[in-house]
Amino acid sequence: MGILDGKVAVVTGSGQGIGRGIAIGLAREGAKVVTNNRKKGTLSAAAYDKDSMPEEDWKEMMSLAGDADATAALIQAEGGEALPFYGDVGKPEDAEALVRAAIDAWGRIDIVVNNAAGMGSGSIADLDEAQWDKLTVPKLKGAFNVMHAAVPHMIEQGFGRIFNGSSDAWVGLPDNDAYSAANAGIVGLTWASAQELWRFGITVNAYCPQGNSPAHAVEYRKMLRNVKAATGVDPDPRILAVVENDHGDPVNLGPIIAFLASDEGGYISGEVFGVKSSGKIDLYSFPQIIAHAEPAEGAGPVWDVEDLAKAMKETVMGADYVSRASKPAWH
Repeated sequence: MGILDGKVAVVTGSGQGIGRGIAIGLAREGAKVVTNNRKKGTLSAAAYDKDSMPEEDWKEMMSLAGDADATAALIQAEGGEALPFYGDVGKPEDAEALVRAAIDAWGRIDIVVNNAAGMGSGSIADLDEAQWDKLTVPKLKGAFNVMHAAVPHMIEQGFGRIFNGSSDAWVGLPDNDAYSAANAGIVGLTWASAQELWRFGITVNAYCPQGNSPAHAVEYRKMLRNVKAATGVDPDPRILAVVENDHGDPVNLGPIIAFLASDEGGYISGEVFGVKSSGKIDLYSFPQIIAHAEPAEGAGPVWDVEDLAKAMKETVMGADYVSRASKPAWH
């Protein structure tokens, strides 16, 4: 018996890594789970060139790789119920079929975890259109597609729990421009839809996970090499030690998602959580206006440039302002 007995969950991108850990965690609490990724087989091997990376990166990536069948088999081996489904949630018809698979198998859909994502790095100067689409479409459009398909059923049930996978990069991570943009979009989607769906008994929260995965094995180490190449120094080892500690077994992410998906967790919606495999939970604040200025009364809507310069320095930004962009992210 678990806190999710009788609930049906769909977890996109759950063939490996973070998604696999969450799917297993939900199943351990009693949920029936539809596992998902785009195609059968270990897609990480097809997505990366072995010869373009250090051998140790390749070996770690392959040890963590898998697909929807593999995750479903792990759940079934523990006595749970799981159904693998292959499809690209970036395509509306596949997202619709994914939701339909849950309903056809078990008669309802209670939990959606939008975990599917394209992984990679790149600066605004280096990214091309194909890379931009890879990093934004599966995550942002995919989340919309699955929500659009699932929400009518949840409204009819009077119950639903939606989790949109974001990343701590949503606040902006250098050399990860498209990835940061997609994850910031996920947060905006979460905030907007949470307000729309609250009255129907549906909660929507975003989670920024940290755990081991095939992409982490490749992209994280690649990013560190890029940072060193750009700055000439290694990232602060104290920061790296914390990051590595937080990227443990992603199954450890299961309890927080399971709680928020339960009846008891239904009072929480429209929030952005940082969840780490080390057990840490962070709650992001909601943005608010922190300074304001306007032209003097009677001056009209157009600023005098000298007055504007003074207002920006003294009122809006403050005399002690230092640009966030001037501060290194890794030191």
